[in-house]
Amino acid sequence: MKIYVDVIFFLNFSFDFLLLFSVTLILKRKVRWIRLLLASLVGALSTFLLFFPMNTFLLFLFKVVVSIFMVLISFGKTSFLKNMGYLYFSSILLGGFLTFLNQQFSYKSEGLIFFTNGFSINVLVLLILSPIIFTFYYRQSRYFRNTLSNVHIVEIFYQEKSYSYQAYFDTGNSLVDPYKKRPVHLLFDRRLQENFDQFIMIPFSTLNSSGVVRGVVFDKMIVDGKLEILRPLIGFVSQEFNLDDASMILSGSTKL
Repeated sequence: MKIYVDVIFFLNFSFDFLLLFSVTLILKRKVRWIRLLLASLVGALSTFLLFFPMNTFLLFLFKVVVSIFMVLISFGKTSFLKNMGYLYFSSILLGGFLTFLNQQFSYKSEGLIFFTNGFSINVLVLLILSPIIFTFYYRQSRYFRNTLSNVHIVEIFYQEKSYSYQAYFDTGNSLVDPYKKRPVHLLFDRRLQENFDQFIMIPFSTLNSSGVVRGVVFDKMIVDGKLEILRPLIGFVSQEFNLDDASMILSGSTKL
């Protein structure tokens, strides 16, 4: 079996650089390119040591030590554990996808019997598909990171009854009632709204529409089980929010 050391070195260098670059973008790190290239070089040079005999445990420790050096070279000691966590998460995601594609293209099957067809897609994926995979991964990671950080569990109380909702913290929600200038939290729940007969009419105006929101002052509201807000003003809306499972929008003035 022939082993092309230069190809292995290039593949590892490219993949290590891709992983470090993904961590840089997701965590918004300001890192010089030379540091990323140097860290990728350290990761790639360590490939040559893999030709020396070592057991599985030593190989695992060796890879951990190499990844530690890569993170320290790239980002320094600041937020070390967070940087390491995102590096391994990116490695698992991108590496797993690469392995999946390689298995799909490298093996044929006849019934339950699988055998190799002599074709490997590793180089092709790394050179052509990896940037596409990385772009999709980066956008989704940023989306989930930004979205999930604004999602909260809210419990509201009224006359010894409690109601729990998933809420989205919207800094753009600056609606206040015109009487006492109280911030208004918006809620979509038709059934709960039907339990009330008296409302505070809260006018609103946007670029596309204007109208009135019917609001109710609840006894209290607890956000994420720790932040307690007394007598919050909650306005009922007639349409669902386009925010996945969120039924409530917290006021932008809420100090979370």
